[in-house]
Amino acid sequence: MDLKEAIYTRRAVRSYTDSSVDDATIRALIDAAIHAPSAVNQQPCTFCVVRDRSLLSRISREAKAYMVKTTPLGLMSHHFNEILNDANFDIFYHAPVLIVISTNADIPWAIEDASLAAENLMLAARAAGLGSCWIGFAQGWLGTPEGKAALNLPPGHKPRAPIIVGHPKTMPAPVPRKAPEIRWIDAVQT
Repeated sequence: MDLKEAIYTRRAVRSYTDSSVDDATIRALIDAAIHAPSAVNQQPCTFCVVRDRSLLSRISREAKAYMVKTTPLGLMSHHFNEILNDANFDIFYHAPVLIVISTNADIPWAIEDASLAAENLMLAARAAGLGSCWIGFAQGWLGTPEGKAALNLPPGHKPRAPIIVGHPKTMPAPVPRKAPEIRWIDAVQT
C-alpha cells in the first residue's frame, strides 16, 4: 500500500479479531514511529508494548473509574458516562496489543514529538493491514503513579499516546471530511 492510500484509508478501529500481532510486526511499527521528526532531534520517545490480557483488563477498569471520578460532570456526556460505568466495556476494544508512547515529562515539545511518532505508527499499521486507535480514555490513569508503575515507565516519563493495534474485524467506512479552511498570504508586490 502506498503512503497516500494509507493516509486516506486509516481509520480509528474499534473491533478486532483474536489474532495476535507478531513481534517482528510490532518492531516494524515502532521503527516507523522512531523515524518521525522530533524537536531538536531529541528523539525522546520510549515504547511500552502490553500484550498481557489481564494487565489490559486492569488498565481498562482503572482508567474507566479514574475518568468517572475526575471528569467534571458538565464535561461528561451521557454516552461517555454510560459506557464508562459499563463493567463489560473494554476501552481497548479487545485489541491484542497496546503500545504506549511516552516521553520525559520535562522536555519541551514532548506532546508534539509523541504525536508525530504515534501518527507514523498508525499509518504503518494501516499499511501492514492492521487497525489502530489512540485511546484517550487511558491517558489520565496511565499518568498516575499507579499507571506509570503498571507500565514500568522510566522515572520522569509521562505516557503520551496509548495506541491499540490489531487485526480489524472490518475496516470502518470513510467519513466525510470538511473542506479545509485555507488562508493564503502571498508576498506583497511593490
